[in-house]
Formats: sequence, C-alpha cells, structure tokens
Amino acid sequence: MIKLSTKGRYGTRLMLNLALHYNESKEAVVLKNISKEEDLSIRYLEQIIIPLKINKLVKSIRGAGGGYTLAKHPSEITVCEIIEVLEGSCSLVDCVEDPDSCERMTECATIEVWKEASELLKNYFESKTLQDLIDIDEKKRSQKKNK
Repeated sequence: MIKLSTKGRYGTRLMLNLALHYNESKEAVVLKNISKEEDLSIRYLEQIIIPLKINKLVKSIRGAGGGYTLAKHPSEITVCEIIEVLEGSCSLVDCVEDPDSCERMTECATIEVWKEASELLKNYFESKTLQDLIDIDEKKRSQKKNK
C-alpha cells in the first residue's frame, strides 16, 4: 500500500485550517489553537510548520495578534505543493525522479507503469487547491448540520 506519512496528512490539515481562517478573517492563527481544533500535537505542528514557512507557503506574524497565516490565497496553493514540501516528490518510486537510483532502468518495463501512475497522481494533486478543500469542508459541515 502506498501511503502518505502523518507529516503530509497532518500538514495538509494544518494548511486547510489556516485556509479556513484566511477566508474568514485573514487573521493569524496560533499553533496552539490549530492543535486544539485539529486534535494534533503542538510539538508535531511546530515541526511541520518550519518547512512550510521556509518554502513560503505560510508566513509568521510576530507580536500581539501574531501567529501563522497563508502566504497566498488558498486558491493559489495546491495540495501538490504541500505534499512536495513535506514529503518530497509525488513519485511512487525513486527511479521515476532519479534514473541513477536503479541499475536496471534501461531494461525495466515496470518503470513505464510507475512513471505514468506518478504523473497521474501528481497531476491530480496539482489540480486540487486549498480552496477546493475549503469547498469540500463547507459541504461536509452543511450536510452534518442538516442531519
């Protein structure tokens, strides 16, 4: 089974949380609040936020009213960007990105399957933005209210 690590999954939840606050009030959010809202460890969020900040997906604001906010509008941040920052390449196997990682590249037939599948996965993640996740979140909340 191919799986994202908790870093990728929780990082995407962290970014969605920031996106929801970005659209609502544009105010910075402290990690402590995200930790409570998402039921995630504050220590883990502190580790995850660093590469997101370094790669300019989030920005920190110091002082009163400080915290973190998205560096750009939710419609401008793709799920692929988040995953690549936190997990690395969206490729299913190393040899897709690094042909030197395998001595069998020239005679390997399966590489063509891995390349095509990796491309499909990457294209899918590139087509989904944080705004798409906000829309899904709103729909799920609305359905929950109506039950």
